[in-house]
Parts: sequence; C-alpha cells; structure tokens
Amino acid sequence: MKPVIVVHGGAGRIFKEREEGSRAGVVRAALRGYGILKQGGSALDAVEEAVRSMEDDSHFNAGCGSVLNEKGEVEMDAIIMDGKNLDSGAVSAVKCIANPIKLARLVMEKTKHMLLTDHGAHLFAQAMGIPEIPGEKLITERSRERWKKNLEPDSNPEEFQKDLGTVGAVAIDSEGNVACATSTGGLSNKLIGRVGDTACIGSGGYADNRSGATSTTGHGESIMKVVLARLILYHMEQGMSPEMAADTALDYMKTRVGGLGGVIVVNNSGEWAARFSTKQMSWATVKDDQLHYGIYAGERHTKSVEEALTSESEGF
Repeated sequence: MKPVIVVHGGAGRIFKEREEGSRAGVVRAALRGYGILKQGGSALDAVEEAVRSMEDDSHFNAGCGSVLNEKGEVEMDAIIMDGKNLDSGAVSAVKCIANPIKLARLVMEKTKHMLLTDHGAHLFAQAMGIPEIPGEKLITERSRERWKKNLEPDSNPEEFQKDLGTVGAVAIDSEGNVACATSTGGLSNKLIGRVGDTACIGSGGYADNRSGATSTTGHGESIMKVVLARLILYHMEQGMSPEMAADTALDYMKTRVGGLGGVIVVNNSGEWAARFSTKQMSWATVKDDQLHYGIYAGERHTKSVEEALTSESEGF
C-alpha cells in the first residue's frame, strides 16, 4: 500500500495576512507526517505528529494559538483514532498542556477509557509525566484581542467564529491501516466547560480500516448534530468516492442544520479528498511523493516532496 496523508488547518475565513502562514503550516505538518509513513511508520504516529506540528504553530486554533473562553482561558479538545481495531482516545476542556493530541493518544493506549475531561485529564497528564506549562504560554496576542472584542456589548461573536483553525490529519500507512487525529481550542468566548465536536468520536473524527478515515472542522454543534465524520464513512461504505461522500455529508449538514464546515478524507484504497462548504480551508496532502495544498475552493498547488522539503529548509 502506498502511504497517504491529508491534513487541514481549519475551515472558515482565513484573513489575507494569515494565508501564507496557514499554507506553510499545513505543508510542514503534511511533510512531517509523510516522513514517518515513508520510513514504514504507522498511520497513527503520522497523524499524531502532523497534528502536534500544527498545535505548536500559533496560526491555528489548537495548542498554542487556541482561542479563549468567556473567562479568557484556553480550554482544548483533541481526539485520535486507530482504524485497525477502532481504539480511540480523547481529551476535552484541558488546560496548561502544549499538545492535547499527545494526551489523547495516552488515554487510548494507557487507560481502558476513551475520553477524559478537565480535572481528570489534568491528573492523568500529571501521572503520565506530561509537562505542565503556564496557561499564558498558549495565549497569543491575537486570541486575547479577539476575546476582548467579543466582550464589547455590541459585539457579535458569531462574526469572529468564521476563522476557526481546528487542525486535523488522516492517513493510510504501508500496511493499509488508517488513522485520524483532530485538535482544537474550540469557539472564541465559549462558556466554560463547553466541549464541541472535536473530542466526540464520530463527529470530530472517525477511522475504520474497512472504509477509511476522516477529520472534520467547522461549527462544532452542527457537526455533532449530524455526526459528520461517521456520516462520511457511511457514504463511502455505500460505494461513494471520498470526494462525493464529503460533499454529500457537508451538503446535508448545510441544508439540515444550516452548518458550515470542512473535512479531509482518505479511503482504504488511498484515494483522498479535502472539501469544505466555508469560504476557505487550509489543507495539504502527500501521495506518491507529490505534495498538493491549497486554501480556496479550486486552488491546488503541486510540488514534489523533494522540492517542498528543500524550500521548507530554506524557509517556505
């Protein structure tokens, strides 16, 4: 099986001055994940590494760069899933750790549970020796500015939800195993303890070797209403291509509950798709040593991995 990785940096509106950084961030993440796959590594390791790379990049609403809740704090959600045996691990409303995706993987591998939240997740992180970082370290100037704006009496937080950079990755490895990973800081000025689609299996992501893997982004409550990730795999089980399955599910979410979003998909034969109903979504994929990436509908740049790695080391 030829390995494939697809990543997204969130669907919504990406402001002009952030486009370059978002493109470079998804490209870097895809190349890192592909590097693992190329050496015979697992889909699980590849998606975790790709998402970790984006959590560390302040252009995205995950890890460092996460948006703030109503109290001005970062609370993050993440999920990872193994398509081989349907094992999954997730965390929700976690604070003061740099890489929630790493903690989600530990929940999957070191506990009998699938989802740990808030204080319990915090205690588990301590037990696993995950370093704690001051909450301030995760807060960017931009997130704080936006939080303040949303506190103004005549503000419309909905307006500001349009450039939500939830991050995600899906992959298939040389053994034909698929995996997905998704991580987010959620909605700006959300209520304390709000958990969106990301940490919910079947909504924020799903992976099953029998059909494929998907990771979602967009309006969390809408995604949960239609269980978007599982819906896409259901369409593929009925014989649809990844692209058609993604479009059909996104269209259903839009018409049924008025929700917009984006998805990345890979099926068990290595076909992939990156589709969105929002204005933009940063995405990148590597297959057959070719990198493809874009942000706008219909935009698709292609480079060889070799060329991409060269320009990456020279500073994208």
